[in-house]
Amino acid sequence: MPPLEGLKVIDLTTMVSGPVAGMMLADQGAEVIKIEPLKGETMRHVRPPLNGVNPMFFSCNRGKRSLPLDLKAQEGRDILWKLIEQADVLIQNFRPGAMDRMGFSEEAMMKLNEKLIYVSISGFGDKGPYAQKRVYDPVIQALSGAADIQSIRETGEPRMFRLIIADKITSVTTAQAISTALYAREKNGKGQHIKISMLDCLLSLFWPEAMSGLTYEQMDVDPNRSLAAMDPIFKTRDRWITACAVADVEWQGLCRALGRPELAEDDRFRTTLARYENAEERRDLMAEEIAKWSSEELMARMDAEGVPCAPALTRDELLDHEQILANDSIQRITLEGFGEVRQAKPAAEFSGTPTAPFTPAPKLGEDTRDILGELGFTPDDIDDLLGRNVTLEVKE
Repeated sequence: MPPLEGLKVIDLTTMVSGPVAGMMLADQGAEVIKIEPLKGETMRHVRPPLNGVNPMFFSCNRGKRSLPLDLKAQEGRDILWKLIEQADVLIQNFRPGAMDRMGFSEEAMMKLNEKLIYVSISGFGDKGPYAQKRVYDPVIQALSGAADIQSIRETGEPRMFRLIIADKITSVTTAQAISTALYAREKNGKGQHIKISMLDCLLSLFWPEAMSGLTYEQMDVDPNRSLAAMDPIFKTRDRWITACAVADVEWQGLCRALGRPELAEDDRFRTTLARYENAEERRDLMAEEIAKWSSEELMARMDAEGVPCAPALTRDELLDHEQILANDSIQRITLEGFGEVRQAKPAAEFSGTPTAPFTPAPKLGEDTRDILGELGFTPDDIDDLLGRNVTLEVKE
């Protein structure tokens, strides 16, 4: 039985930060009901679909059930109240105050269901000059210093991570926080409100190394120095690889692998601290030496010396790499209407409570009749709600 079997989750979120958190809970066995506007949430429309579901929406919402609702209509709000009464978790990522304005205040929800774990995800938190700004991942990257961290060394030009890193670290943080709140509820029997901001999540992610220059107020440290060592991609004669020598024994092994054992005793690089203080010079020297070798020969030499290394795979190479295959890291399953679908497997493996096999992300309104029936609505009631556009069901 999956670890979250029997947990009921209402997912009111859109785009990535909340949906991926809900998807993680669904992977672990929770029943996740995705509530959307009648036209579907924005993520449904950002890529061309296959069988009514685009690949980004599929990956953010697999394993969920779909119930579109017009929450401006009283009947739509009544349905949501019925779901809240039965739910363990509700996740929303509207701007601060929006749920209150819709009539779903924390106080009212907790009065109806004192065991509810209510999660509010925002971009910037619920106070301050940015609290009510619209937000997407690049905005958080800009404000958090991410673009500075990624800046071009030679010019200082800020650059974005080419992935939605703020959204996804927020997803992981949200799923972890929900698990913690559920554990606390087991001990005290009470739910609670969890507030999570994307800005805080990204700052927390960056702080250990990217912000180490800001940690001690009395220590004047170049914030870019610690990042110079965090760009260990090198060109061999035939392809790009990474080589990471942090510990003294790894640096000594790398020097031997490169045929330059004397560099291990060079005062600029002899200790871990010296290599940190001369990180850019060391990196340039490594690039010059690594460029002389073929990747296969050099990685074999580094492996023999215990130096961490790997090829820098393209995304196409990823699917067939021996380590990815050995781990079954990319699950492949054939689904009607989709053909073969590839998804990264859930990263946590449970020995006693395995995760649930993944199922497709739902088409809009795919589960409307089933969910409303479970709430006690008769077929005639459901037809009436459909006829008055309070909800809708999937159209093939």
